[in-house]
Amino acid sequence: MRRHLRVPAPVFFGASSSDGSRPFSYKYLMQSSSTLFPVALQSAERRGDLSEDVYRIKAGNSPDPSVELAVTRLGLADHSRGPGVPVILLHGSFSNRRFWFSPKGVGLGAFLARAGFDVWIPEMRGHGLSPRNRQWRHNRVADYARYDLPLIAAFVQEQAGQAPHWLGHSLGGTTLAAALGGGYLEPERVASAAFFGTQVSRVYWPLKVPTVEWGARLVLKRFAQISGSRLKRGPEDEPIGLALESMRWHGLFGRFGGKDGDWWAGLAQVDVPVLAVAGAGDFQDPVWACRKLFDQLGGERKQFLRLGREEGFEPFGHVDMLVSKAAQQQVWPLVEGWLRDPMAQVHGAVAVSQVVPAV
Repeated sequence: MRRHLRVPAPVFFGASSSDGSRPFSYKYLMQSSSTLFPVALQSAERRGDLSEDVYRIKAGNSPDPSVELAVTRLGLADHSRGPGVPVILLHGSFSNRRFWFSPKGVGLGAFLARAGFDVWIPEMRGHGLSPRNRQWRHNRVADYARYDLPLIAAFVQEQAGQAPHWLGHSLGGTTLAAALGGGYLEPERVASAAFFGTQVSRVYWPLKVPTVEWGARLVLKRFAQISGSRLKRGPEDEPIGLALESMRWHGLFGRFGGKDGDWWAGLAQVDVPVLAVAGAGDFQDPVWACRKLFDQLGGERKQFLRLGREEGFEPFGHVDMLVSKAAQQQVWPLVEGWLRDPMAQVHGAVAVSQVVPAV
């Protein structure tokens, strides 16, 4: 069932950044950067040959009205023809916008901006420039998919004048799948969808034992977050709500869905151009599991790409499929080409009914 974004009346709020910078107050703004809901242009900078605009959205569309989302827009600083085709890049867990472009201007986001695309990089609640909301520890994919992604889609389409392409890595791809399968993200807001290292089918057998799941849940509820730096997973922390939600998905009678619907079943109704990419050396989100998500997606306009030696690539892992010198040479150009024409055959990709080599 299709759900529509509820846009409240514009009300301006105070806010502070999670990175320790000076608090930012909306009350000093004369007007919003959007006609849909309150949006503040926090900064507009030139980074070498790129322009970097950072927006802060506080729409009040979530049950927690303190939620704010930072969205960075990258483009060519000296581009006289105006912005190009919009692309939204969704980072994974324990990460932020720097996954897509470094302070030195390196990354897939910067690469696409230099190729003429209008690049938008949201940061999820409490990540990077997005401050932690009051109920941060309870944040789940369900919240990101139902409230945040439709909000981002509406703002980007308003600014760009056309539906954006979406590209998600890991948890970013999972959130995109949830938004599509749950019907929160309307098809007219999606020019195409690309999933890198994204799956929800890997089995964790201990969680199939109810007593083990309940015990683990009781232990996890004592914590507010999972530390990315302590676990050496990345620069950001993740709310414990994500872990509890994942345990429910993988429990004995679990499913990929929320209280209001079965997202897995809903994926079969999705019909947008899709590119799903899995790394032969990715042991966190293995090829077979990524392929299962791909197969569940509806429509015929989709391709699956395994990054392995059999296809002429390095055996990429979970992160280096997008962040490495090899990825710059082998993967980024393929992404650019597919975004320009999602119906064109990607080198090494297989069609819907073809078999993917085993890992």
